[in-house]
Amino acid sequence: MAGTFVIAQGGGPTAVINQTVVGATLEIRKRHPGAKVLGSIHGVRGIRDGNYVDLSAIPEDRLRLIAGTPSAALGSTRDKPDAVYCDVILDGLKKTGADAFIYIGGNDTSGTQQILTDAAGGKIAFVHAPKTIDNDLEENDHTPGFISAAEFVAGAFLSVDLDFRALPGIYVGIVMGRHAGFLTAAAAAWQLDADSGPHLVYVPERPFSAAGFIDDVRATLDRHKRCIVAVSEGVSTADGKALVESLVPPDKLERDAHGNVKLSGSDLPAALERALAEGLPGKRARVDALGYMPRGYIGAISAVDAQEAFDAGAFAVTVAEQGGGSVALQYDGTRTVLKKVPLKNVAGKTRHMPGDFMKPEVNQLSDAGMAYLKRLVPEKYKVGKPFV
Repeated sequence: MAGTFVIAQGGGPTAVINQTVVGATLEIRKRHPGAKVLGSIHGVRGIRDGNYVDLSAIPEDRLRLIAGTPSAALGSTRDKPDAVYCDVILDGLKKTGADAFIYIGGNDTSGTQQILTDAAGGKIAFVHAPKTIDNDLEENDHTPGFISAAEFVAGAFLSVDLDFRALPGIYVGIVMGRHAGFLTAAAAAWQLDADSGPHLVYVPERPFSAAGFIDDVRATLDRHKRCIVAVSEGVSTADGKALVESLVPPDKLERDAHGNVKLSGSDLPAALERALAEGLPGKRARVDALGYMPRGYIGAISAVDAQEAFDAGAFAVTVAEQGGGSVALQYDGTRTVLKKVPLKNVAGKTRHMPGDFMKPEVNQLSDAGMAYLKRLVPEKYKVGKPFV
């Protein structure tokens, strides 16, 4: 394969996305000596603006240090290119003489690669390398970034449950995830036992009822004298409206550049605290949004996640040599394996958490859901169960 590769990062940063950049860069150096590797600054904006860093010239020791550093070292973007924007990107790639473009990201990133593939007519290999803490890419058992974020969430809820055993009350933690509940479900991964929190888990795959929520919390308080709750920021009511839109006044809602409501940034914690105060007067309650902390916390970088992200980058070079496509992490029953899948199978699609991961009658993880989480996020800390 000829000698110019362009690499970019898109969407939200993670704890391990830089591993994928470095995995691809070092694999290119090994298999294509003398090839140029250009890192596009701030995703496709760098291609549009001709803004690159020459990754070919970076010493390997510095690259490996960057690989273990959270966030997106090349900078990222939330741009969601349409066909016109993609024409501009294609022109920018042609100016570099690019033979392959590896774009690391989630659903929207794969969609961009599909548009570019259709427009380029086979002259450039377009590769999507997976990345998302939401764990919501089709064709994937799990995605790079998820395990590290899940460890943060699991540790946070284990810690909160221990805290609220000492001083009982209600705790609600709001976890990132617009359409899929995997990361919120991870709150239960390190439960000490069936009596431990989170006692309730609310995910986007199930309609949310404010009245039912209050009833659930009340029943849990009656049984455990405390109630630990994990709520996905993307939960919606039965009519399909995001919970934040149901509880927060329109003038308090924040929206992104695409008009989507910013789920965790629209006063949802305060709205849920008000709902609890009204429904359960006199009860001590705290609602926190975990916010961006899980996605790139330096203290919760999983070694498995880091290695898989690195390997995904290296495998992306193979996919480029084969003409393009999407890298997928699949499970063969014993281990994670890397596969090439068609971009169209991933582009613009959302993988939802399977229905059987939740118990049918209550808002709790089922045995199937717990088995999935324990395979990916095994117990990390030995904790003595308190006397209370």
